[in-house]
Amino acid sequence: MQAVVYDRYGGPELLRIANIEVPEPSKGQVRVKVSACAVNLSDWEYLVGSPFYARLVGGLFRPRINVLGSDIVGVIDKLGAQVSDLEIGQRVMGDFVMSRGGFAEYACVPASETVIVPDGLTDEIAACLPQAGGIAVAGCSDLKEGTRLLINGAGGGSGTMALQLAKAAGSHVTAVDNDKKAAWLSSLGADEVIDYRQVNFTETGEKWDRILDMIATRGPGEISRALAKGGAYQALGGGVPVLLALVAGGWFRSRRHSIGMLIVPSGRVLTERVARLAVDGRITPHLDSVLTLSSVPEALSRTGHGEVRGKVVIKP
Repeated sequence: MQAVVYDRYGGPELLRIANIEVPEPSKGQVRVKVSACAVNLSDWEYLVGSPFYARLVGGLFRPRINVLGSDIVGVIDKLGAQVSDLEIGQRVMGDFVMSRGGFAEYACVPASETVIVPDGLTDEIAACLPQAGGIAVAGCSDLKEGTRLLINGAGGGSGTMALQLAKAAGSHVTAVDNDKKAAWLSSLGADEVIDYRQVNFTETGEKWDRILDMIATRGPGEISRALAKGGAYQALGGGVPVLLALVAGGWFRSRRHSIGMLIVPSGRVLTERVARLAVDGRITPHLDSVLTLSSVPEALSRTGHGEVRGKVVIKP
């Protein structure tokens, strides 16, 4: 089968299309013929080996898994041992960030994290949902009418779906991204848009009740300036020193507001919830483009550099 592979950490130039053996499902796995696989920022992190936690999970000195792609949609064509709740021929989806393998014609994934794709979703839309949609749902829990929310990195897959959920809850949303996405984010419903290349939102004097940060680059001292009394800041990713500082600094500032990490309970339950929201029309992923395996290097580069509007999907 064809797959996009890499053997060491580095840039997109290290990726190549190769003919490799079709994988065999082990106990508790199913094999799917891949129909679509979305590109996530986590794929970029596993490619370049940074932040450092990507190496702790993916291999300290070289990648343990040489095929990226975790938000997979496909049709089951083989069952591993001890899999009884799924059948050959079912169209399934899931966030398989620990096993990956989606930038290929076939992938073996854990049955326990696999969800049957609702009939109302296309392969491309379903692929956009598991990881990015799960982040959006977790990051927008308990939002209320009138809540002032800032989304840093609002123009990506998670950010655009978080924007939709926040506006549906009646929140006032400030979207932070680059200027090329400003008009587009306004058209999606953002009440204010900040170009992070020109303005540091922590220095504007404004304060928000909630801040959802897709890529943390600021320490707790800066963040605390932008939080209203009793406000909450949640970071999803970023460099290890920054994340450690946020956790420690947030603990010391806990009386005034909350600063910490966004915990996303990924798995079958969350993926099913996100799929239902999409079927009901409450979230709609924004497809930047649908590309082939040969375009994976380009897609990863654009994702890693924040150039994608919404999501890019690969169809083998």
